[in-house]
Amino acid sequence: MLHELLDCVDLRLDAGAEEIPERLKEFEDKTILFNTSKGRVLGNLCADRDKIKERWNLDAASLLNALENPKTVEVKGDGNVKNNISKPDLSKLPLSRYYARNGGKYINSGVIVANDPEYGRNISFHRMMFLDRDRLVLRLCQRDLYSYYDRAVERGEDLEIAICIGLHPAVLLSAATSPRIEVDELTIASRLLDDFYLVKCETVDLEVPDAEIVLEGKITQENAPEGPYVDITQTLDFVREQPVIQLTSMMYRDDPIYHSLMPATQEHLILMGMPRESTILKEVKKVADVNDVCLTKGGSGWLHGVVSINKSAESDAKNAIDAAFRGHPSLKHVIIVDNDIDIHNPDDVEWALATRFQSDRDLVIFKNVKGSTLDPSAGEGAITSKLGFDATKPSKDAKFDKVFLK
Repeated sequence: MLHELLDCVDLRLDAGAEEIPERLKEFEDKTILFNTSKGRVLGNLCADRDKIKERWNLDAASLLNALENPKTVEVKGDGNVKNNISKPDLSKLPLSRYYARNGGKYINSGVIVANDPEYGRNISFHRMMFLDRDRLVLRLCQRDLYSYYDRAVERGEDLEIAICIGLHPAVLLSAATSPRIEVDELTIASRLLDDFYLVKCETVDLEVPDAEIVLEGKITQENAPEGPYVDITQTLDFVREQPVIQLTSMMYRDDPIYHSLMPATQEHLILMGMPRESTILKEVKKVADVNDVCLTKGGSGWLHGVVSINKSAESDAKNAIDAAFRGHPSLKHVIIVDNDIDIHNPDDVEWALATRFQSDRDLVIFKNVKGSTLDPSAGEGAITSKLGFDATKPSKDAKFDKVFLK
């Protein structure tokens, strides 16, 4: 359900700039739409996994199916995003700093489209900090886009990109997947959407989804300080020298809606976490009869997971622990439970630990292994320890059964 907030936020005032993140946090589990002096803002679009499943049929299972069965994307000559084409001017967008300790205003919901002569098209999420009207500084992690940029630099070129803002949740979730480098994530989105097409850009040789707003430009070889930045764990990431994006054009719909994505909120956790739930699901399926997977809110949607299985052998839970870590290498702690436990209910999961888990026989410890760079407690190179909890009941012992009213 969409909640429309009637009063307008005046972004010409300092208090107005602070009001956007305050609203996103206050209504964290509700999709909200409101007006600002710089246009309409949508927040918390993907903040409720039940509504995402009900409205768009999107969950770990459907994402896994799309990953395994990509579909070709149609390219059309025109789209609503081409209603307006102008010189880039980021000052016209309702950007936000989100947290006072951030280094500047950020675009967090922007999905970057790029192309490589060998590997083809790639889409991915990357945070971008505002520099001026037509420049951003990009946090470029060592993923596929980093490889595309590195290869462009080797060719002596800047890397053409398009930044898409205001996309369908299926495209957002597809952009957060990590398939093989030669897999176009837009073909994953195409499997999830019935009427999905791309349009050609104006100043770069790329095709993009028919978004609300598209910023065209290039990742240059100029660097600038990026950060600090409050990331998904609600801890502060440090300042780095990162590549600068030079914008060349701006396309947008009539009266466009700007999707404002606040870091470390439920929407951020779901968009990052759900695609990893699908890869955990894929790996656990190989060793056990799996029901569902959840990366928990308390684990920042990234570091802690719960997996529900139908146990047929005593080795299933330990095998599922190993598989879960293979499916999501950034995972730090994973709990395996039976199918009578609601993995989305922390109290239910804790009950399983309290009544079915014994640390001397059910705890699996992994020492000095690669973890997540997002974990502030990890050592140099993200080296960490990991724990797996077998909170399943012995297969045929009734004293471990959970008793319900009926």
